Amino acid sequence: MNIAVVGTGYVGLVSGACFAEMGAEVTCVDIDAAKIERLRNGEIPIYEPELTGIVRRNVAAGRLRFATELASCIGQVEVVFIAVGTPPDEDGSADVKNVLAVARVFGANINKYTLLVTKSTVPVGTARKVKETVLEELEKRGVSIPFDVAANPEFLKEGAAVKDFMSPDRVVVGVDSDRAKEVMSRLYQPFLLKSFRVIFTDIASAEMIKYAANSMLATRISFMNEIANLCERVGADVNLVRQGIGADTRIGNKFLYPGCGYGGSCFPKDVRALVRTAEKNGCEMKVLKAVEEVNTEQKKLLFKKLNARYPEGLADLTIALWGLSFKPETDDMREATSLVTIDLLRASGCRIRVFDPVAMNECRRRYGDVLEYADDMYEAVAGADALLLHTEWKQFRMPDWKRIRSLMRIPLVIDGRNIYDPVEMAEYGFEYSGIGR
Repeated sequence: MNIAVVGTGYVGLVSGACFAEMGAEVTCVDIDAAKIERLRNGEIPIYEPELTGIVRRNVAAGRLRFATELASCIGQVEVVFIAVGTPPDEDGSADVKNVLAVARVFGANINKYTLLVTKSTVPVGTARKVKETVLEELEKRGVSIPFDVAANPEFLKEGAAVKDFMSPDRVVVGVDSDRAKEVMSRLYQPFLLKSFRVIFTDIASAEMIKYAANSMLATRISFMNEIANLCERVGADVNLVRQGIGADTRIGNKFLYPGCGYGGSCFPKDVRALVRTAEKNGCEMKVLKAVEEVNTEQKKLLFKKLNARYPEGLADLTIALWGLSFKPETDDMREATSLVTIDLLRASGCRIRVFDPVAMNECRRRYGDVLEYADDMYEAVAGADALLLHTEWKQFRMPDWKRIRSLMRIPLVIDGRNIYDPVEMAEYGFEYSGIGR
């Protein structure tokens, strides 16, 4: 099958590379000519395990190509995926102008039946706007060429995106014609030979599923963070509480881990967008508004704990941060908790020394020389008055605590992900603070 993927960001590049890995002929399209040239040379703009090898292998095999214009390949493809960005507007709603721009190019250039699929996260009703845009372009040309529109939201976890795409737990596809259903079935069949886990729905439901799924996960996180904060007040251990409620099969144990707040490119944006969609349709999402409010406050928690420990102020202290990305196995710092902490620390007048296994360049891009960048986790804590852990990278899980104790000026550890044992930390001579413990 010959397909095009418009947008070479996180979703588009992973999708295109994985379709090519499964044997499809794929052209990834992006208007950023410099980015396309780097991709042609095997340079991957994002950090994602396994992605570099898949891209280079399929470029070498001739199955994966890159272009700056959809018009250059649209005559050969059966399916065009829209995987462009949908950034939030000032009111929190998703901006779909880039999606509609692709629809215009599609309508202006198709010459045979082609399926146009939105893979970008878009509000309910976007597919209808996409279809109207294509029809407008066809009318301008004075032609009647058959096409369909479908919705195929992505459920990729950063850090495990390749695995998620190649072995999905489910694929959601919204269609309104048998022909579109047949094309999408044929496209995903190779990924699901043993169990065809494609959920076909109407288009509006597919668009809603993406937002509802991310909002549910965000809700679980904020709920557990509120429980954790209460546990600290009443002397309970949130880890034991989590185990107790997670053993209930109606609840399960996923996304019940308290911490210093969620971030990334999906949860914050999607929660806000769903709230805004509801408002436009005369509904109020009271629960999701609370989810967002809890998360906003939770991101300040590590700084609040640090401030409580040093009530006289943080000026002239050295604070070390382990972890900058919003989660492990990615260099993505979008809406990361570390950004909130860094901004609060900067306002307090302290020295800030940071280390992350892969997100250092992204941090430099954002902050320049106002931070100190350590070469490793131990250099980060040298002479520090506190260590704040934001991201639970594997290499942070079993550090040499004796060495760290000798390097730090004040042995204070504030653990934003509850990955350390309070008893063990006390035995090593550390003052330790977790979340809800």
